[in-house]
Amino acid sequence: GSEAVGEQGQEEEAEDRLKEHMDSLLDKSAKTRQAALQSLRLAFSSKTLSEFLLERRLTLTDSLEKCLKKGKGEEQALAGTVVTLLCLQMGSGPEAEEVFRSLKPLLISVLTDSTASPGARQSCATALGMCCYIAAADLE
Repeated sequence: GSEAVGEQGQEEEAEDRLKEHMDSLLDKSAKTRQAALQSLRLAFSSKTLSEFLLERRLTLTDSLEKCLKKGKGEEQALAGTVVTLLCLQMGSGPEAEEVFRSLKPLLISVLTDSTASPGARQSCATALGMCCYIAAADLE
């Protein structure tokens, strides 16, 4: 009995931390946003969070959009990685397709921007390829 309660408490704590990281994506400080992206990258790559993410996909998509638009170099590279992991977490359903559809123009924009850092461009290329493979309904 107490193990289940402890597990549930840990789950809620982890979700609260994820919510804090998602809020931090909108911080004015680039360092804070990068730290939040790194934390999300770690969380998304170590645990299945599809239920949690489905409920918050629009908020998270908006935040990642801002990181890709306004961020530079490392922040854009991390955002691209988080986009990839978000698509992987959500699978091939309509929700992932919606996320991909809204972020695709930005990923292409960073990828084709010759002034963007090579790391950011590479990360956006990977995100574009993976998300297209996982979530694009249109075969083109």
